[in-house]
Amino acid sequence: QVQVVESGGGLVQAGGSLRLSCIVSGSKVRINTMGWYRQAPGKQRDVVARITSGGSTDYADSVKGRFTISRDNAKNTVYLQMNSLKAEDTATYYCSAGILYRDYWGQGTQVTVSS
Repeated sequence: QVQVVESGGGLVQAGGSLRLSCIVSGSKVRINTMGWYRQAPGKQRDVVARITSGGSTDYADSVKGRFTISRDNAKNTVYLQMNSLKAEDTATYYCSAGILYRDYWGQGTQVTVSS
């Protein structure tokens, strides 16, 4: 059974940094694209960043230049380094892992940026 667990969220001051981690366990096959999404109260869930198994990345315009997604395939782990955080980044951040053409999701980790 595949499990996806995020960690690293917290309360941070505007301009600060956080690094989120997501560990995927239980997969019997390779993980394809992994990604980070976020959802603020009353808003839709939006993609933040994605990374393919080969390391290609794409970012939402709102985080480009501030956030960096990376992965360690040996550890089945994906990271999101968030710098220069803004109040608008406040949301629950979710990790997704693509396995055999379906997406698995974590429970989310809360990021709150104070201003």
